[in-house]
Amino acid sequence: MTPNKNSRVPSKRKSNRILFLAIGIIAIILIGVGAYIMFGQSANQPANPTPTPTSTPAPTSSTSPSATPTDPHYVNPTKVLLQTSAGNITLELRTDKPITTANFINIVNHGWYDGTTFHRVIAGFMIQGGQISQSISAIADEIGSDNHNTAYTITMAKTSQPNSATSEFFINAVDNSKITYQDGSTFDGTYSVFGRVVAGQSVVDSISICWFWWLWGWCAAAKRRKNRRKRSWHR
Repeated sequence: MTPNKNSRVPSKRKSNRILFLAIGIIAIILIGVGAYIMFGQSANQPANPTPTPTSTPAPTSSTSPSATPTDPHYVNPTKVLLQTSAGNITLELRTDKPITTANFINIVNHGWYDGTTFHRVIAGFMIQGGQISQSISAIADEIGSDNHNTAYTITMAKTSQPNSATSEFFINAVDNSKITYQDGSTFDGTYSVFGRVVAGQSVVDSISICWFWWLWGWCAAAKRRKNRRKRSWHR
């Protein structure tokens, strides 16, 4: 979305509203309380601290991927709630990615994600978080034959080297499964998908575009300051 070049110059009161909007948008990407486990993890996952089960029903949404009892990727899956200042995001973790899922659950149980931010946000691509201060050993990639970075899936971030994922993760804001690099490698063949968003897709959307609106507000304010300086020179 591009601002209308023919729009009037906002008044000082409107300028203040844009400033407050920019500050509010920055706050949106903060993970206020962090992540915590909602449901107990599947019995076929490696032994790790098991979250406390609750009786909370699984959130549903018309835009959520369909889940069936026979889905081999989500057999009695663990659900994780990310509480952010933009709203809640509910994740459902794959049970056929035991290494990746167990690593994520372990970090959640230790509370190491608490207070972290989505520090890398690219509109129309993904939102990335999980930058913690603790040292985490790298884990093996779990690509498999059914590893698709479709919209609202959660994936481990890593370096360009294989088996280098630690704590950072990203949520695909769009379908990135068709990306192919110049060397012939693919996005799906590089990054391990280990879950999906089953509630809070609109929150992911809000976070993924907030930097655009913050940058637009900052540029608009800078342009007004420049125009004021020009007018002062002509007086």
